[in-house]
Amino acid sequence: MYDIEKITNPSFIKNLSTKEMQVLCQDIRTFLIDSLSKTGGHVSSNLGVVELTVAMHKVFNSPEDKFIWDVGHQVYIHKMLTGRANQFSTLRQYKGLSGFPKRKESEHDCWETGHASTSISAAVGMAYARDLNDENYHVVAVIGDGSLTGGMAYEALNHIGHTNKRLIVIINDNEMAISPNVGALHNIFGSIRTNESYLNTKRRLKKLLKNTQLLNRVMYRAKGSLKRFVIGETPFDAMGFKYFGPVDGHNLDDLIKNLNFAKKADKPVIVHVKTKKGKGYSFAEADKLGTWHGVGKFNKETGEVSVHKKENCVSWSKLMCNGLIELTKHDSRVSVITPAMINGSALNDYQMLYPDRLIDVGIAEEHAVTMAGGMATQGMKPFVSIYSTFFKRAFDQVHHDVARQNLNVVFGVDRAGIVGADGETHQGLYDIPMLRPIPNMTIMMPKDAKEAYDLLYTAYEINGPVAIRYPRGDVFNVVPNYESWQSVPVGSWTTLKSGADAYLLSMGPILDDLVQLAEDLSEAEGIHVGVINTRFIKPLDTCLLDELAKLEVPLIVYEESAMIGGLGTAILEYYNETNQTVKVKRLGVPDVYVQHGSVPEVLAELHLSLDDIKAEINQVIKK
Repeated sequence: MYDIEKITNPSFIKNLSTKEMQVLCQDIRTFLIDSLSKTGGHVSSNLGVVELTVAMHKVFNSPEDKFIWDVGHQVYIHKMLTGRANQFSTLRQYKGLSGFPKRKESEHDCWETGHASTSISAAVGMAYARDLNDENYHVVAVIGDGSLTGGMAYEALNHIGHTNKRLIVIINDNEMAISPNVGALHNIFGSIRTNESYLNTKRRLKKLLKNTQLLNRVMYRAKGSLKRFVIGETPFDAMGFKYFGPVDGHNLDDLIKNLNFAKKADKPVIVHVKTKKGKGYSFAEADKLGTWHGVGKFNKETGEVSVHKKENCVSWSKLMCNGLIELTKHDSRVSVITPAMINGSALNDYQMLYPDRLIDVGIAEEHAVTMAGGMATQGMKPFVSIYSTFFKRAFDQVHHDVARQNLNVVFGVDRAGIVGADGETHQGLYDIPMLRPIPNMTIMMPKDAKEAYDLLYTAYEINGPVAIRYPRGDVFNVVPNYESWQSVPVGSWTTLKSGADAYLLSMGPILDDLVQLAEDLSEAEGIHVGVINTRFIKPLDTCLLDELAKLEVPLIVYEESAMIGGLGTAILEYYNETNQTVKVKRLGVPDVYVQHGSVPEVLAELHLSLDDIKAEINQVIKK
């Protein structure tokens, strides 16, 4: 038995036997399940790489050798083995341990990730730096087969394959992104891992060669030839890599043997490791939808996940899915594109009803956007469902391929705003500054379900690209009814409450709280604050802005978005261009990266809580 919380560094693994490492792996799984049941986190991806992570620390010397974890949500075991298990009670919590690699946390985290497909490029950079500095460490990138659907991974493979630089890429093949993996490469991996002729011959060869040293020498020399003879060259062989695999990712002896082979190579190496997501926890192993990819607190005995959903509420993602189902019933031109987020964006029901119209392109945001543009040129009306944080990856495609041609593609910008525990790599704060400068673009944000359906309906009437942003979290549910939907005049805002002393301008579900705040101020302090629903971020309601200017009262613009380039900036630009003098105070996310924590904790740290808004109202009125 190992006390996981007392591990200070991974050096002890060097002296462990296979049996002792197997005990360590079991203890890690027990600790991981127990700990995550109390905090929530990425369960299945970490359970799948226990043996792989232990084997990497057995063969290599971190931090001298560099480990780069693609996406980074599978890094928990690495954190335990590098002395951070005693902080797991704070995982993904405010001021606590990050759920992703963090350079400031440990010298063993040499690269930070959160988005997919970046690891190999970073590894190539480190390999170049090593050689230019005449150093001799190993660089090891760990990337899942799901992340290999991202184009950036191919750019890096294409580059390093012809340089002959010493670099090890471990492909963690678990047949999943968050949901089951898709694409032609997925099928290629399948043909390699299931080729019975090769696997049977390999097993027979191992049985014949019982002497370990002889086995290692012969297998190292024979495997490449055997594989080429039976199944031909893999795509990686053709690209200039030495290929090892497929390796059983839960067999420590096989892992260590192949990693040692890779360590000796004098050229770029691919180690193809086959793992099972959720290994060792029956509920996660049985998951085929991605439910156990990232979860909140759960009962480790029953597998029941704690859900605190308000009565009669659904997630914003589910609400938009319901709207799309209703829309598709009445318009056969509608289809939905998702970059590997069927479960994350709650599109399961749409997939069940319209399997031919739900197109999962894998982790490939750029491709998703340009593909939608291509469909739009042929009269279709595609809806691209995409997280705000991942939308940034497709800026040029939105600009060059869709907006420039003024194509009617609707972007559902999911998880816009502060997202909570996933932290700075996943905050949805930059979609407004990214989209505002792009010509032809319309940007909306609904305050409730009724307005969401009306804006969705309106988006399909607009001749050009439209972004509808909506947050993570729940909204009071309204059953969609196409016949009741109304077109909203583009660029129109609404006055939710009139005021005499100041006006609050904002968008989204925060508006209900702002109206209540204004009513409380009126009753308790005699301060009369109006509230404007700025449901269109672009174009602005310039008629209403002109009317507000005539009132000569301060305006407070509140947005859960980066302030630079945001709604407040747009309003200031308008008043400046029209030579109108209006006192405008902007409340939004300043020029910093926002860390993880609960949404209320993060908003309080950014001085964006309701108490902060109230204090700001009092301050601007006194001035």
